[in-house]
Amino acid sequence: MVIPPPVRSPRITKFLKPYVLKMHFTNKYVSAQVVHSPTATVASSASSQEKVLRASMENTRDVAAAAKIGKILGERLLLKDIPAVSVFLKREQKYHGKVRAVIDSLREAGVKLL
Repeated sequence: MVIPPPVRSPRITKFLKPYVLKMHFTNKYVSAQVVHSPTATVASSASSQEKVLRASMENTRDVAAAAKIGKILGERLLLKDIPAVSVFLKREQKYHGKVRAVIDSLREAGVKLL
């Protein structure tokens, strides 16, 4: 069963930022994804759970892994011609540690942050 995207009026979609970065950290893995807000679909994602990435990392949950995930996500976004994203932080997330590593490596990869 396919769930259709939410229907929003043009007034609302005009003010939505089209691409939003969302990050999730567990005790084992780091994952980040960019969601296209108007259609509620995932534009691109990267995770330390991927088999290709797991082999090249010695630890899948530290700050270095978060930086690598941000770099790979940035490269994937630029391949899909997505030049800028806005960042969505949860209440408990601060610009520190893993969050900072993901955001800084995205910025270094050439993606602009809104």
